[in-house]
Amino acid sequence: MEQEVNAWKTNLTNGLIMGLVGIVYTLIIYFLDLTFNKYQGYVGMVIQLGVLFFLLKSYRDNFRHGQITYGQSVGAGVIIYLYYAVLQAIFIYLLYAIIDPALVKKSLAFAEETMLKKGVPQAAMDAGMAIQAKLMKPAIMAPLSLFGSMIGGTIISLLVSIFVKKEGNPLIDAPQN
Repeated sequence: MEQEVNAWKTNLTNGLIMGLVGIVYTLIIYFLDLTFNKYQGYVGMVIQLGVLFFLLKSYRDNFRHGQITYGQSVGAGVIIYLYYAVLQAIFIYLLYAIIDPALVKKSLAFAEETMLKKGVPQAAMDAGMAIQAKLMKPAIMAPLSLFGSMIGGTIISLLVSIFVKKEGNPLIDAPQN
């Protein structure tokens, strides 16, 4: 009888890999002073898609005997993103609270400049900046980052799992022990 794989334990390493890739990418963007470049987000998304594809494919091939259903793949992707989100939230807190506390002020200035370029009325800009100032605290940004990463990770997992799933005939493709 085949033993069922514990997706939480087997994907811990994959989640840590994904988290470290995210942290390294964020650090590269930070050190190159591209934090407020709108295209870096697209590049980060492509990197996440590629890394998740290879991690789920590795999980399928190494722990699921080369076969995985769409639901199992989505579940594994969400687990990977949960580990990723926790690491990213911790890193976001450290970045904004300890590494560069001035980054909060830079973010607020960038938001204000963006609103000015879009021609937002002064009253709306003042209201928006007041809300931004309340949300741009490391202790609030970290949980928001965790929540946002989980939502984005679920969507990415749904997409990537389309290409990772590989189902076979259980009577013909039974794994050899």
